Order: sequence, then C-alpha cells, then structure tokens
Amino acid sequence: MKTKSSDVKLISDLVYGKGKNGNDKDWTDQKRGQSLSQYVLLHKAALTADWKTATEFLDQEPNAIDQPITWCLETALIVAVRLVKRNPFVKELLQRMGQNVAQKDISGATALHAAVDGGNIEAAEWLLEKNSELANIRDNYGTLPVHVAAGLGKREMVDSLLKVTTNLSENESGLQLLHSLASSGLYDIALTFLRSDPKLASMEPSPLVVMAQKRSSFRSGTCLNFWQHLIYSGIPLKLEDIANHPNETNFENPAKWVVSALTYVPPIESVRKIKLIHHQALKLVKCLCEEVVKIDYPNAAEIFTEPLRNATCLGIHEIVEEILESFPSGIHLRSEKNQSLFHLAIVYRREKVFNLIYQMEEDRRAFLSIPDASTNNALHSAGNLALQQQLLLRASAAGAALQMQRELQWFKEVEKFILPQAREHMNADGKTPQEVFTETHKDLVKEGEKWMKDTATSCTIVAALITTVVFAAAITVPGGTNSDNGLPFFLEARTFTLFGISDALAMFSSSTSLLMFLSILTSRYGEQDFLYSLPRRLIIGLVTLFLSIISMMIAFGATLKIVLGEKRAWIVIPVAVLSCVPVTLFALLQFPLLLDMIKSTYYPSIFRKQSNRILH
Repeated sequence: MKTKSSDVKLISDLVYGKGKNGNDKDWTDQKRGQSLSQYVLLHKAALTADWKTATEFLDQEPNAIDQPITWCLETALIVAVRLVKRNPFVKELLQRMGQNVAQKDISGATALHAAVDGGNIEAAEWLLEKNSELANIRDNYGTLPVHVAAGLGKREMVDSLLKVTTNLSENESGLQLLHSLASSGLYDIALTFLRSDPKLASMEPSPLVVMAQKRSSFRSGTCLNFWQHLIYSGIPLKLEDIANHPNETNFENPAKWVVSALTYVPPIESVRKIKLIHHQALKLVKCLCEEVVKIDYPNAAEIFTEPLRNATCLGIHEIVEEILESFPSGIHLRSEKNQSLFHLAIVYRREKVFNLIYQMEEDRRAFLSIPDASTNNALHSAGNLALQQQLLLRASAAGAALQMQRELQWFKEVEKFILPQAREHMNADGKTPQEVFTETHKDLVKEGEKWMKDTATSCTIVAALITTVVFAAAITVPGGTNSDNGLPFFLEARTFTLFGISDALAMFSSSTSLLMFLSILTSRYGEQDFLYSLPRRLIIGLVTLFLSIISMMIAFGATLKIVLGEKRAWIVIPVAVLSCVPVTLFALLQFPLLLDMIKSTYYPSIFRKQSNRILH
C-alpha cells in the first residue's frame, strides 16, 4: 500500500527512535527497548520465502510472528503475501499464526489489502478462511480490500471479495467502489452493483464523470482498421454467451457451431472483446442516466452538467446522446463561459457530437446564433483555430494542407446553421467570424502553402524525368528502324505493340502530372483554395504520376523482351518482379497521403445525421 505524508512522518519518527507521539519514552515502552534491526533476518526470510530460516528465527522469537518488522510497520505476513511465488511461505506462516491475522501496517492496511494489491488471490482466500472479517477492515483512508481490487481491475478478486464484504451499503463506500469499478473497466460488475443499490447513481461526484473520461471504452474513441471494422460490424454480442458456455453449444446447428468456433480466432476474439466493452459501458451509462432523472430537476441538471461537458470535449457522443435522451433539457445546459454543448463541440472539433444537431427539433439556427460570454457565436468558434491537440490529431501525411481543409469544412458547415445576420455579428473585439478565421489561420495557410509547394516541387522533378525518358524511348524505338522505309523492325510483334501503348500512356500521364504540379506551384494560395482546388490538383497529380511509373516499367520490360528476343524470354520474369519494387515503394510511401486527400475531399462529409433519435 502507498503511504501518505503523515505516514512518512511517523516512519521518520520510528527511524530516529521516537514514538507515535514524538516521545522517546513512548517508543521505549512500546517496543521494550527492541529496534527494528533485530527483525532483519525475518524480513529477508519473508522476502525470499525462506521458511527454514524463518522457522529457526521464530523458534527463538515466537512473538515476532505478529510484530512489525519494517519501517512501515509491516508484519512478516504482510510482506510475504504480495507475491504469488511466496505462497508456500505464506501457507506455513498462516498455520503457525492461527486466527490472529488482522495486524495492520502504518497505513492501516491488513495482509488482505497487501494480497489484493499483489494480485495474490490464493493467499487472499487463505486469509479469508482464517478470518472473513478481514474483508470489512478499512485502512486509515477508508479503503476496503474490494476497493483495492476494483481499482486495479482484478475481476476474479472483486468477485470473490464482494461475496464476503458486508458494509458496502454505506453511501461513501458504495460510491467509491462504483467509481473504482468504472475506472478499471469492470462495467458488467459495476452495472450489477448499481442495480443492487440504484441511489448511488444520484450521488456526487457522479459515476458519469468517470465514464465521461473513458473515451476508449466507447466506439467513438476506438480506432479500428478496415478489417477490424468489418468484424466489429458483423460480430454479434451473443458470442459472449457462446464463449462462456462452450459445452452448451448446439452442434446440431451448424451455423451456431461455426460462430462459436470463430469466437476463438485471435483477431476476431480481440475485436469481440472490444465490442463487448463498448456495449457494457453504454449499458452502464444508460442505467446511470435513468436513475439520475428520477430525482428532482435542479439536482439532475447539476449532476449531468459536468459529464455532459467532459463527454463533449472528448468527443464521446454516445454519452452525450444518452444524457440528452434521458434528460432533454440538458441540451440547454451551458458552461461557465455560457457555451452550449454544440459550441463546445465546435471549439474542440468533435464532429460526432456536433452531428447531434441534426436530431434537434428546435430552431437550430437560433440556437447556434446565441453568443457566449465573449459575444462569440458558433461561427466565431468555428473561425478560431482549432486547439493544438486537435490539429495534432489531424496531422497526417498531408500535414498543414489537410488541416486547413478540415478547418474550412468546419467553418462552411457551421455557417449553414446560423442566422444570416449572425454571419456578420461582431464579437467583443469587433471582428466578424470571417475576420476571426482569416486572422487565426494565416500561419496555417503559410504552412499549408509551404507543404504544397515542397510536395509539388519533388513530384515535378520525378514527372519531368519520366517524361524525358519515355519521349526518348519513343523516338529511339527498340530494335532499330529500317533505313529504307523508316519503320521499326519489330513493328508486327505483339511485344512492340505493348511497348508503344505503355510508352504513350507513360508520356501522357507524366505530362498531365507535370502540368498539375506546375499549377500547384503557380497557385495564388487563397484560403478557399485549400478546400477543393489545391487538393483536387494534388490528387490528380499523384494518380497520374503513379500511372506513369507503372506504364514506364511496362514499357521497359517490353523493350527488354524485344531486344533480347525469344531465346532469352525467361528474362521477362525477373524483370517483371524487379519492376514491382519501385512501383510498390511509391505506393507504400505515397498511398497514405493520396488516401487521406481523397477521403477528405470526395468521401461523404463527416457532418451528417447519425441516429434517428429525436433531441428536443
């Protein structure tokens, strides 16, 4: 157990030979002239699980078995139970001790606290067999062993201790346990415990505050790749029952048998566990909300305010939606800066929370046009540069250019939802939303311009080189030409036709790419250019550049086939393999950039209705 400053002071007094009252005589009377140094041998034996040495020592000093042997006033039992590998030593020690196993260390923790802290469930069970009341003994800070187990997320330990802990009906103790269970992700146990004592939901600090900080426990806060997303969408939650009761699987039902078997495939199993956590977390939030709304309106509003604000700032739209579903008036709750949840969603660029505005039945335009304490309306908030952490989240291969594009998308979207007069509304600094946007994004525009020009310059060099090579290859055809008529010698060969087509395609695509990158270099780089114009040119330039590289490699392979002839046709195979190397490298290095740009420019907007629930 960890010690606090008061414990450290007491330890210092013990080290310097003073009693708990700072009196030398108290210490002398208490320890009868003995010092902790005489227990060093027993201490080492407990640490190394050396029962032979411990037996010899205890035979000479039988009272040492329940005496403090460390500066933290730990007994040999408390020292030993922290590690599972010392369990043989612990078992022997318990047999010698009898029923007297409730000694405490300097923080008031017992051996059961120590066993739970070390995850030693076997030792914990032995201790409870000796004295079941250990489960109900608190340390100096009111912490029960079950609180320790819950805080560490030790599921098996929590289940075992809940059966013997009897004083959890006290409000503070129960609320502390609920907080610990929620913090460690044991949502199913927390839900069961909450249903047994529903009044805990309406106590403060609300467990909803804890849930509003657990972003990874919800779908909105979990990043899944393409395959994980497919598995997540298709895997049913009932797999949990099948996995936990494999003996009950109906083998006469092939579909159920296959589903059960797939559960144990590691990639599928990991995704299933993620989905199960999301489901359990959402059920716990829903249950908490249902209980909170049963109390009076002012208290419910006070309880919901903080988790609603925190969930909005972190982008946990599931919690926001559940709170608003249970407590519709929550949509009118404001922060200390008089900002609604939609204003906060704009400030922190949480599109999934902002998208809840599509489910509002009220006048959304008037709602967002209301100014906050700084006289900024929602469009002013969108005009301000996103918080640095949000910009870092958007920092991908496209860097500042993609960030600038996303900032423009936010500004344009919010502009749709405010009243026309609000677009020209001046804030306390006398600035309109557009002026705020221009001023706060000028550095980002410069960074985006620099990145675009650097990228275009690099790609222009490659495109120009390909254009030069394929043009030279076209006028010096492989195999030479007939001096009489000027026609290529291998004009009728199918390989020559392949060469001609691929070389022409490489020429046209590289020329197109070159023109696109040159247009990027000569662009005026206005704010609005980052929305569609510049990204579109970059996408076309990269696609055509990739196509020109592939075509050039095909033309090169066809040339070798023509020059070397049919007798060395085998050369085509290694050439084809080696030609894939530059193509693959280019795809691996540039495809993430290209994909990001295509998704941000042409994919469905991030702003859209995501649920059929109606928010009043």
